[in-house]
Amino acid sequence: MAKKKENHTKPLRLFKIEQAIQNMNYPNVEKLMDELEVSRRTILRDIEELKDYYFAPIEYDKIRKGYYYTDNTYFVKNMMLTESEIFAVTGILPLMERYNNTPLKKTISKVYDTLSQMLPNQVEVQTSFMNDVEFIADPIPAIEEEVFNAVFKATKLHQIMKFDYRSISATEHKPHELHPYKIYSQKGDWYVLGFSPKHNNYSTYTLARMKNITLGDTFELDPEYKNKVHIDPNFGIWNNSTPPEKVELLFDKSVNTYILERTWHKNQECHQNADGSVYLSFTSNQDQETLFWVMKFGSKVKVLNPPSLRDKVVEELKKSLENY
Repeated sequence: MAKKKENHTKPLRLFKIEQAIQNMNYPNVEKLMDELEVSRRTILRDIEELKDYYFAPIEYDKIRKGYYYTDNTYFVKNMMLTESEIFAVTGILPLMERYNNTPLKKTISKVYDTLSQMLPNQVEVQTSFMNDVEFIADPIPAIEEEVFNAVFKATKLHQIMKFDYRSISATEHKPHELHPYKIYSQKGDWYVLGFSPKHNNYSTYTLARMKNITLGDTFELDPEYKNKVHIDPNFGIWNNSTPPEKVELLFDKSVNTYILERTWHKNQECHQNADGSVYLSFTSNQDQETLFWVMKFGSKVKVLNPPSLRDKVVEELKKSLENY
C-alpha cells in the first residue's frame, strides 16, 4: 500500500522540487522538507533522481545555501506523466479516428506531438502488444474545414447561417438558412440543430452535407427552445414532434448474447426468456432511425410493438424484394 501511494505522490513531489529550483529560490533541504512534509533522506533521494534520471543540472550554492540550476533554460520534461499514463495516451489515440473528418484531427495531432516532445529521451514505454491490435473506424463522411469552423463560430456567437445543403435524397445542393443553437457529435457524424425559417421549426443538419456558409447578423435566442426540441440522442438527433412510443422487440436466441451484453438505450428493459430469445424494449420518438436499426438484424428480430413500426418493417421488406 505504501509503495502504491508513493507512485502517486512522487511525481508531484518531484515537480514541486523542480519548480522551487526553477524559480531561483535556492531552496535547501530543510525548506523542502517543511514544504513537502517528508524526510531529509527522501528529499536527497529525489534530488539525486532529478540529476541522474532527468539529467537536471542541479548544483548547491554554498553562499546562498540552496540548490540552483547551472542552466537556466532547463526544465524537467514529463514530470507529471507516469509510464501508465503515457501508455494510456498511446492506446487511446487510434480511437480518435472518428475525428479524422474534422479540423480537430490537426489539434489532436498537435497535442500528441506536444506530449511526445515532453517525454525525456531516456523514457521508454513498452507498447509492443499494440502492434497486434488494429482499430477499425466507422465509415464517416468528410467535413470541409471552413464549414466546421463556421458552424462552431455561428453557434457560439448566435449568428444567422446561410448555406447550401444537399439532403439525403437530393441530387444537388439547395440554399438554406439556420439560426444555430447546438452542435451534436453522434457516432462520428456531426450535426447542428437550430431554427429554420424555411420550415418554421427546429431542424437538424449534417455538417458533411453543407457548403458555402456565410454568417450574417446575430439572432435572439428563443427562451422556449428546449421545450420545442424533441430528440433522442440514444437513437437519433432529429427533431420530431411526434410523441415517444414504446418499442418492443423479440430477438432470436442466436443473437441473444450480442443483445444482452450491450446497452442500446438508457431507458431500456432487456431480459432473456426461457427459450433463449431476448426481449428488448425502450421508448423513443425516432421512428425512422429505429426502423433502420431494427432492419439490420433481418430475420433475427421480430417487432412486437408498436404496430406502426411493424408495418414499416413489412413495407421496407416488400420494397427490398422488388429490387431482386
